[in-house]
Amino acid sequence: MELIVMLASVAAQIEENAAKMLGAGLAIGLGLIGPGIGIGMLGAAAMNAIGRNPEARGAILTNMILAIAFAEALGIYALIAAIMIGFVF
Repeated sequence: MELIVMLASVAAQIEENAAKMLGAGLAIGLGLIGPGIGIGMLGAAAMNAIGRNPEARGAILTNMILAIAFAEALGIYALIAAIMIGFVF
Protein backbone atom coordinates (compact mmCIF):
# COMPACT_ATOMS: atom_id res chain seq x y z
CA MET A 1 0.00 0.00 0.00
CA GLU A 2 2.84 2.37 0.84
CA LEU A 3 4.40 1.70 -2.54
CA ILE A 4 1.24 2.83 -4.34
CA VAL A 5 1.10 6.06 -2.32
CA MET A 6 4.79 6.72 -2.98
CA LEU A 7 4.38 6.10 -6.73
CA ALA A 8 1.37 8.42 -6.84
CA SER A 9 3.40 11.13 -5.10
CA VAL A 10 6.27 10.73 -7.56
CA ALA A 11 3.87 10.84 -10.52
CA ALA A 12 2.28 14.03 -9.17
CA GLN A 13 5.70 15.63 -8.79
CA ILE A 14 6.67 14.66 -12.37
CA GLU A 15 3.41 16.07 -13.71
CA GLU A 16 3.94 19.33 -11.84
CA ASN A 17 7.49 19.72 -13.20
CA ALA A 18 6.35 18.84 -16.70
CA ALA A 19 3.60 21.46 -16.56
CA LYS A 20 6.05 24.09 -15.30
CA MET A 21 8.53 23.37 -18.07
CA LEU A 22 5.79 23.33 -20.70
CA GLY A 23 4.56 26.70 -19.43
CA ALA A 24 8.08 28.13 -19.46
CA GLY A 25 8.63 26.89 -23.02
CA LEU A 26 5.37 28.39 -24.20
CA ALA A 27 6.14 31.69 -22.45
CA ILE A 28 9.51 32.14 -24.13
CA GLY A 29 8.33 30.78 -27.48
CA LEU A 30 5.27 32.96 -27.76
CA GLY A 31 7.01 35.89 -26.07
CA LEU A 32 9.75 36.05 -28.70
CA ILE A 33 7.56 35.81 -31.80
CA GLY A 34 6.60 39.50 -31.70
CA PRO A 35 10.06 40.94 -31.07
CA GLY A 36 11.56 38.62 -33.69
CA ILE A 37 9.11 39.75 -36.35
CA GLY A 38 9.49 43.37 -35.27
CA ILE A 39 13.27 43.33 -35.44
CA GLY A 40 13.15 41.72 -38.88
CA MET A 41 10.74 44.35 -40.14
CA LEU A 42 12.85 47.15 -38.63
CA GLY A 43 16.00 45.86 -40.29
CA ALA A 44 14.31 45.47 -43.67
CA ALA A 45 12.76 48.93 -43.51
CA ALA A 46 16.06 50.51 -42.47
CA MET A 47 17.96 48.85 -45.32
CA ASN A 48 15.26 49.98 -47.75
CA ALA A 49 15.47 53.55 -46.41
CA ILE A 50 19.28 53.59 -46.62
CA GLY A 51 19.07 52.28 -50.18
CA ARG A 52 16.71 55.09 -51.14
CA ASN A 53 18.54 57.87 -49.28
CA PRO A 54 22.19 56.99 -48.49
CA GLU A 55 22.92 60.47 -47.12
CA ALA A 56 20.57 59.87 -44.15
CA ARG A 57 22.40 56.68 -43.11
CA GLY A 58 23.47 57.95 -39.67
CA ALA A 59 20.03 59.10 -38.58
CA ILE A 60 18.36 55.95 -39.92
CA LEU A 61 20.80 53.61 -38.18
CA THR A 62 20.52 55.51 -34.89
CA ASN A 63 16.74 55.26 -34.89
CA MET A 64 16.86 51.62 -36.02
CA ILE A 65 19.20 50.60 -33.21
CA LEU A 66 17.04 52.41 -30.65
CA ALA A 67 13.88 50.71 -31.91
CA ILE A 68 15.58 47.30 -31.96
CA ALA A 69 16.69 47.81 -28.34
CA PHE A 70 13.09 48.49 -27.30
CA ALA A 71 11.84 45.43 -29.19
CA GLU A 72 14.58 43.28 -27.66
CA ALA A 73 13.56 44.45 -24.19
CA LEU A 74 10.21 42.73 -24.70
CA GLY A 75 12.03 39.50 -25.51
CA ILE A 76 14.09 39.85 -22.34
CA TYR A 77 10.87 40.27 -20.33
CA ALA A 78 9.58 37.02 -21.86
CA LEU A 79 12.85 35.29 -20.94
CA ILE A 80 12.61 36.46 -17.34
CA ALA A 81 8.99 35.30 -17.14
CA ALA A 82 9.95 31.88 -18.53
CA ILE A 83 12.79 31.51 -16.04
CA MET A 84 10.48 32.46 -13.19
CA ILE A 85 7.82 29.97 -14.33
CA GLY A 86 10.33 27.18 -14.75
CA PHE A 87 12.46 27.57 -11.66
CA VAL A 88 10.88 29.89 -9.10
CA PHE A 89 7.18 29.00 -8.99
